[in-house]
Amino acid sequence: MSNGITRSASRKSIDSGSNVASGPKQVPLTCTGHTRPVVDLHFSGFTQNGDFFLISGCKDSIPILRRGDTGDWVGNFQGHKGAVWASRLSKDASISVTGSADFTAKVWNNVQGTVLVTLQHQHVVRAVDISDDARYVLTGGYEKKLRVFDLQSPNPETPIRVMEGCQDEIKSVLLDSAHGLVFNGDGKELKVWDLRDSKQVSSRVFDHDVTSLKFSWDKSKIICTGGKKVYFYNSVTAALEYEFDVKVDVSNASLHPDGSRFVIGGSSDLWARVYDFHSGQETEVYKGHHGPIHCVSYSPDGQLYATGSEDGTVRCVYTALLFLRLIGLKRLWQTYPGTKYGLWQG
Repeated sequence: MSNGITRSASRKSIDSGSNVASGPKQVPLTCTGHTRPVVDLHFSGFTQNGDFFLISGCKDSIPILRRGDTGDWVGNFQGHKGAVWASRLSKDASISVTGSADFTAKVWNNVQGTVLVTLQHQHVVRAVDISDDARYVLTGGYEKKLRVFDLQSPNPETPIRVMEGCQDEIKSVLLDSAHGLVFNGDGKELKVWDLRDSKQVSSRVFDHDVTSLKFSWDKSKIICTGGKKVYFYNSVTAALEYEFDVKVDVSNASLHPDGSRFVIGGSSDLWARVYDFHSGQETEVYKGHHGPIHCVSYSPDGQLYATGSEDGTVRCVYTALLFLRLIGLKRLWQTYPGTKYGLWQG
């Protein structure tokens, strides 16, 4: 990648396993409820009341909806019969979309907890996205096809667009309905599609498989991860703007709403790592999970970020040989440790 600004991440002096040594101690909140690895999570935008919510997808087949600032449980979505690989909330938090190994994507009413529509596929659905106005849903998966559904059409189960031509299983997708664009990872390639004619219009090729795609909160940037790199592309022109070498294999990344920093999770790393966006320096390193971190996301107010993990450890409670399995934990971390916020009131 010769275009854009390349920045090699360096490490500040830090206390291993904590934030910068001179700062307040980071105390994450642990959100239990899942019984298997958490593989996806997503924050909504702000509701009319100023609240926001968090949804998590898990291999236990039961997505969980929580309050975004406290992690308090709101409800489970019962209905999938296989691992839930993808989960997205609409901007106003009114509906959710999930993609599953049971060959379906489901659209949920978040108030009633009921299924609005089931979108049938012929293979595993690994990735979903939803437009800002909650009208369109994008799916991708092991069929190597991209589908767009219109939830306001008379037949919302029938896709209005089908895009073919991918060579690998689709594990990440983004929908920009405002500009009529679709983005997806296809092995080592980032592909860009024009919804007007369902044709691919451009692509970017990397040395490693694309592990995740995500919009920045203002949707001006596409955050792409692969290998030990984090790339930031212009979401309209698809031009590379910044490239960071973070020294660890990256599974997922999220940019702070004010654009000052980004957080990553590693596919073979137990640490959540925060980098300064302007200098590329690693500024914070936090340990809390007991397995690779599959997904990370900043909240819309930037006060915290959530991480979802494999957590393949087993902790034992030596009473009647009862085993307490701590698999698939989500953790909420403060962006500014020591600030009174949500459940952090001490």
